[in-house]
Amino acid sequence: MPSASDRLQRLHDAGVSIWLDFIERTILRNGDLERRIREDALTGMTSNPTIFEKALAEGSAYDDQIRTASGDFTAMELFELISTTDVRDACDIFRGVYDREGAKDGFVSIEVSPAAAHDLLGTVSEAARLWSTVDRPNVMVKVPGTIEGADAVRRLIASGLNINITLLFSLDAYRRVIEAYMAGLEERVAAGKDIRNIASVASFFVSRVDSEVDKRLDAILKSASPEKRKQIDSLRGKAAIANAKLAYRIFQKEFSSPRWKKLEAKGASVQRVLWASTSTKNPSYRDVMYVEQLIGPHTVNTMPPQTIEAFRDHGEVKRTVDKEVDVAETVIRDLAQLGISIDDVTEKLLIDGLASFQKSYDTLIAGLSKKTKALGRDLVASR
Repeated sequence: MPSASDRLQRLHDAGVSIWLDFIERTILRNGDLERRIREDALTGMTSNPTIFEKALAEGSAYDDQIRTASGDFTAMELFELISTTDVRDACDIFRGVYDREGAKDGFVSIEVSPAAAHDLLGTVSEAARLWSTVDRPNVMVKVPGTIEGADAVRRLIASGLNINITLLFSLDAYRRVIEAYMAGLEERVAAGKDIRNIASVASFFVSRVDSEVDKRLDAILKSASPEKRKQIDSLRGKAAIANAKLAYRIFQKEFSSPRWKKLEAKGASVQRVLWASTSTKNPSYRDVMYVEQLIGPHTVNTMPPQTIEAFRDHGEVKRTVDKEVDVAETVIRDLAQLGISIDDVTEKLLIDGLASFQKSYDTLIAGLSKKTKALGRDLVASR
């Protein structure tokens, strides 16, 4: 039997960078994050409005900074001060990983506000501000995978920033993101600039695809004939992995193309595929299925602490991400025959994902305003 940490190390050795989908000041200060890097083969960290909302709502880890920060702030400015402080500290803790991996890993992500999702110039300017505020070579700025987001990615990569494109669901959106990454690098090359230490990941959200597809399968099941029911049941929990495997096939094709080879020759790093939302939402599914079934080179899996613990306990490691791709195609085709269009599903999930992050952001700002008041401090209403 492999030991617990051994499973995580073997996952890392199989080409999967294990990133923690969680940030919170206590683990940055009490040595817990350093321990996880040592014991769990952890090589990065992601944050988003929902994670920060929980961190700020619970406990008093942020009270001192809220009380003592000099100057007047709006709630949004105070949040940016808090989040950039945490991300900078996390970057410093991961700096050893970043140096050891030759600037290929050890990244910490910080997200532009969801309100900028369809605002090209707003995204570019906020990303640039976060980048310069954190001021660490291993920070990655998260930009949503909208059409405007892809345009922003090209500009930001051309400016030399590390970019994590988040909320990717559809294969078309993913193709746009690869195009934006390569075009941004080509722009830098044309301007005579170095492209060696620029990093990017494309974050594909996984479990949410099954949640939405399974809901639609349930609706069809109600009026299905007995023989049809068996086929419907057999498709449960299959769409997310299928969609992700088709995305990885695009990754393999695009990052072995002549166009890419030219950039690689100048020192460019591949834009890795990151599997996000990999905790299992349906309790009847295996709790590590979105890790086990997407193992392979040049991937990142960003997991909440409980998924890391589950994999440490009973995860199995073998290369799976590019196996049975024909089965993945069949799943998508069978769903289409039942009237479930994967394009329709992924479009809805992007809209829902942006709305969910916006809601978390709004709750976070409201909670921060309330907490600040309780600590005897006034905020500026707006600028």
